Amino acid sequence: MGLDYYAVLELDRGATADDIKKAYRKLALKYHPLKCKEPWGPKRFRQLAEAYDVLSDPMKKGIYDKFGEEGLKGGIPLEFASDNPWSVGYVFHNNPEKVFREFFGGDNPFAEFFAEDGSEVLLPFGGPRGRGALRRDPPIVRDLYVSLEDLFHGCTKKIKISRRVMNEDGQTSTIKDKILTIDVQPGWKRGTRITFEKEGDQGPNIIPADITFVVQEKLHPRFKRIDNNLLYVATIPLSKALTGCTLDVWTLDGRLLNIPINDIVDPKYYKMVPGEGMPLAQDPQRKGDLYIYFDILFPKRLSPEVKTLLRSILHP
Repeated sequence: MGLDYYAVLELDRGATADDIKKAYRKLALKYHPLKCKEPWGPKRFRQLAEAYDVLSDPMKKGIYDKFGEEGLKGGIPLEFASDNPWSVGYVFHNNPEKVFREFFGGDNPFAEFFAEDGSEVLLPFGGPRGRGALRRDPPIVRDLYVSLEDLFHGCTKKIKISRRVMNEDGQTSTIKDKILTIDVQPGWKRGTRITFEKEGDQGPNIIPADITFVVQEKLHPRFKRIDNNLLYVATIPLSKALTGCTLDVWTLDGRLLNIPINDIVDPKYYKMVPGEGMPLAQDPQRKGDLYIYFDILFPKRLSPEVKTLLRSILHP
């Protein structure tokens, strides 16, 4: 036999949304572990939270009313599933304190109703909701991975989020999708933060959390970024390191640079190409520099004749 959520809240099946809210308020205060010291108290408190979580949500309540706890948690019959997105089954998050906190508000909501010794406190203005106690959810921070090409040119990123939105009755809520748009500007760096204020879950007496995206750079096959500059490693044979060469380097905006290397390339040598780095965020018309380092390929073996020739040429 499944759990009877109405019986848990001491209600009949004709209970209204206001009845459900009033019942949970009364019983949650009565059976909170700080007030009720009976060994079965925590289980009763958890059942109250689960019952309110289901019956306060019109979607879950509708499925429970029609199919019971087994149908709600196990998934509704397939012939009804196409018309209802809850066919996958309901799982209670098993955190009754979260339900309690979201209902009453406040980081330590139980302090609103009982003194340290557990005695009940009489509140003015008709109870906690009359006091207007609000709790702000902590910020939600997520990484936003962006390619170097997109950070070079700028781009638009669209991110779909799912969040809980309050219904018109001010007590129940629904999960809804929303598209957040981020206009990535040329020259943005790793660590750039974009904040959407109060776009987190809504709830009674809750100020929704801000959602912040932090730019992270995707690894690039050719370049590494250091501040506004780009680093590139060119692989050349020893012969070109000694005699010079021309490097072909494709830029992030699709241009082919032909860069002459006329110096002798030793292991510490690098070539700086001005103005071929990343755009500056404050002035995208200006750019950093391109630094070219070298990976010199030495021959695996040399014949005696070549060794003799090299000694004669390179002898100081």
